Parts: sequence; structure tokens; C-alpha cells
Amino acid sequence: MSSDLLEISDLIVDYDVATLQPRPVSRESVVARLMANGQRSAARLVQRLPASNDTLDVEACNRVLLRSHIELQRLSEEFLQADRLRCVLLPLLRALRDAGVKPPLRIVDVGCGLGYVVRSLAAHGRLGRDVEIIGCDMNVALIENAQRLAEEESLSCELKVANAFQLEQPGHVFISTGVMHHFRGSDLDAFFAGQRQGHAFVHYDIQRSVLSPWGAWIFHQTRMREPLARHDGVVSARRVHSTQTLLSAARTATGFTCASLDGARNVLGAVLRPMTATLGARAELWAPLMRSMGPLRARLGPTG
Repeated sequence: MSSDLLEISDLIVDYDVATLQPRPVSRESVVARLMANGQRSAARLVQRLPASNDTLDVEACNRVLLRSHIELQRLSEEFLQADRLRCVLLPLLRALRDAGVKPPLRIVDVGCGLGYVVRSLAAHGRLGRDVEIIGCDMNVALIENAQRLAEEESLSCELKVANAFQLEQPGHVFISTGVMHHFRGSDLDAFFAGQRQGHAFVHYDIQRSVLSPWGAWIFHQTRMREPLARHDGVVSARRVHSTQTLLSAARTATGFTCASLDGARNVLGAVLRPMTATLGARAELWAPLMRSMGPLRARLGPTG
């Protein structure tokens, strides 16, 4: 299972982490990189994107990404991703309250995209009036559409163009869905290091198994129409990190007590639970968290 494949969505837009401003992207450079990596079909997709003097058209790329995220939202809906997170967030929030953490308790979704999880939790999460739900992404087009959808439903949540780890009021709990596999090496370490300011995190990603790429291919071929969504969805399943890699990076970067949640113990488990989580909390929070989790504890892997 190759983890060296590239996702088109990671290459066609680029943002300055400090200013959050888009940076110009050379179409030919992206095409050359994909060709050199043996991804000819992906290179052809990028070659068809509009460009001016070899610089990819930011608005055109954002439209493609928006269509892809609209389709990818189906994955979160079918996998009941907001419900999965809610089941873990409820005991986490109880543990924070029991530990005397002062409200409001801020849940921050890192790389929220169209904000499906944020909006769903705001609408149906019943997390408590002392909870603020914030979605952060660097893509202006995605956040503008997420804000519009939240306003149409009169939802009590915040969606902003921001670096999730540089908010004026830091998050207490960081969450994400399908984000971790985008980070490799030192970038993965930095992803977790940014969460030291918080108290806990829950990050869901695709379950790593020999079946994942095949399942992703079937799902995306049958449910997706946008070529970029089809391509990146399958590549994502081949890029996911092993549980050991994620836990090692999380423990080293944060010093939190960490464990996997919903990890597959056999082939049937990988089929029934296509998503798995990396869960972490400050050491002093772990015991009260375990008391609050109830039956969920049986779905935890070894801690460390």
C-alpha cells in the first residue's frame, strides 16, 4: 500500500500560514510533480484546469474544490461522522467540566472545509449551552459557503478563515475528519504540536487496511461525479497513516495520554468501521475521561 501518492487538492492551492493569503501555483510545476510520481491521470486533470501565464486560476481551483467538498460531505453523512464525534465529545466535555475548566468550552474543527461536522453538531449535538463550536479552514471559498449554510439554518456556531492553532481564544478540544493523512513527517508533528494549548483532541481518519483503497474506489465511483473528488478520495485511503505512526507523533508532540478508538482488530472490523480515531487528553484528564466514557472504553486500543 503506497503512502507516497499525491492528492491534487494539496497541490493546486497554496496558502501562507501566517497571513492566510493564497500564493500563486504553477500549473506546469504541479503537472511535472505528478508525472514524476507516476500519476499520469492526475496530471491530466490538472493540465485541464484554467491558468494565466502558467499560474493556476485560484477561483477556478476553488470551484473544483467546492464541488468536491459538496460530494465528500456525502461520505461524512453516510459514515455518520458527526454522530461518531458526538459520542466521544460528550464524555470529553463532562471530564472538562468535572476538572473545573472554565466555560465556554471551545471545540475547534481543524480544516473543517464546508463545516459539515460543525454545522451538524450545532444543529443536533446537544453538547451544552456552555460549548462553543468553531470551524477553521484557510480556504475562503469553502468557509464563505459554510457560513452561508450555517446562516440559512440559524445555527449557533462559528466558521472562520483562520489557522486553528492561532485563535485569539485557544480551543479546549481539537477535532478533525479526514485531515491527518494530508500531513507527513515534520508537518504531522507540527499538526499535533499546535494542540498542546488545548486539553484534548479527537481526530478521525480512514481505517488503514488492505481493503480501504478498494472500498474507497467503489464508494467514489458510485457516489461521486467530480473527477478530483474521485481521484483524491481513493488516494486518501492509500495515504492514511498507521495507528502506531499517529500515536507516536501525538504522544511525542503533545505529551498527552493517547489511544486509538474504533481500530480494526480483524478484516470484518475494517469493513464495519471504515473510520478510526486518534484520541488524546492531558494526563490529569484521562482518568475522569475514562469514567465518563462508559461502554466506549471497550472500543479503545492500548493507551500510552
